[in-house]
Amino acid sequence: MLTLQFINENPEHVIARLAVKNFDGREPIMRVVELDKQRRAAQKERDDNAASLNKLAAQIGALMKQGEREQAQEVKQQVANLKATNAEIDARMKAAADEMEQILLTIPNVPYEGVPAGRTAADNVVERTGGAMPELPADALPHWELAKKYNLIDFDLGVKITGAGFPVYVGKGARLQRALIQFFLDEASKAGYTEVQPPYVVNEASGYGTGQLPDKEGQMYHCQVDNFYLIPTAEVPVTNMYRDVILNPDDLPKKNCAYSACFRREAGSYGKDVRGLNRLHQFDKVEIVRIEKPENSYAALEEMKDHVQGLLEKLELPWHILRLCGGDMSFTSAITFDFEVWSAAQERWLEVSSVSNFETYQANRLKCRYRGEDKKTHLCHTLNGSALALPRIMAALLENNQTLEGIKVPAALQRYTGFDLID
Repeated sequence: MLTLQFINENPEHVIARLAVKNFDGREPIMRVVELDKQRRAAQKERDDNAASLNKLAAQIGALMKQGEREQAQEVKQQVANLKATNAEIDARMKAAADEMEQILLTIPNVPYEGVPAGRTAADNVVERTGGAMPELPADALPHWELAKKYNLIDFDLGVKITGAGFPVYVGKGARLQRALIQFFLDEASKAGYTEVQPPYVVNEASGYGTGQLPDKEGQMYHCQVDNFYLIPTAEVPVTNMYRDVILNPDDLPKKNCAYSACFRREAGSYGKDVRGLNRLHQFDKVEIVRIEKPENSYAALEEMKDHVQGLLEKLELPWHILRLCGGDMSFTSAITFDFEVWSAAQERWLEVSSVSNFETYQANRLKCRYRGEDKKTHLCHTLNGSALALPRIMAALLENNQTLEGIKVPAALQRYTGFDLID
């Protein structure tokens, strides 16, 4: 959520930057500015009344001592009138604050200056590319056929147990899945991330804290009786560890990683682009989360990008990094980089990671702060990234490494799988 100070000091800048996200911010931004003026004016009136009440209270005491009871009663009536006025002022202030809160929840984060303009994924900018493109046999199969051929993933069984988008991993498929999780966690640990194991369900306050609510409630599984939500990503519980926390400057940065299952309704998803592992309702992911001082957050973002790139290089996958345009960014992000890997049998790029800096947007919702050298509290910057999401990594590994003898396992995973070939 944008801060009132930032909006009041830069209304035209905020409106111009929001346009990069194709969001018309003039009406809501100017309404927030007007409501804040009303609230400040009411607060001044309230403060003036408080000073008057103090003076009148002293007058009442003096008049009572002098035996001037009738005049004291007149002053008491003035006190009662002021208190009634204060109640009305409080109601106005609350109404203005509530309306501001509701409007602010509908305004997305302001994109960073380096975010390119654009409306769709076609306008994203390729920043870097790496990895060798595989040469496949003429009869190469897509991953869903490979999964069936080698008995790695049973999609039909998942449909029987739950429904489409809930696959069952079997045998070496399950072991490869577990190997990827352990590999990603070990690599995050080497990079200085402290592992946590968070809950898979969160309360409403956590959803609001990281911005999934009220923006994405339709994409989240909702446990209505308890008003809990199944997490769409470990970003939600891990970042909320720092909700309503004031950190000491020496405590920063906070670097956490977490493995979790992730749950997304993916309403409206259908067709060939969601076949197999391309888009699931339940999938596994390792997430990295950082809490940083503002002046360090963009250096941290580069470190996170390098970390994800290193994982893809160790998995020997062809990859590229996209700088997302304003129209393809999330509601809460200030800047996002997507990593995609090449799916050789499908002949298409598959997104496997998003690395984002949210600057103070989430921190303002979370009230995640640190105490500066000036002894005042300041909002932190929050960042997160997939390192990595497993389904499309699995798809690319199966497709890109198929040979006439079987599916080769990358060297980096062999000590985790215990085998170097799926045959």
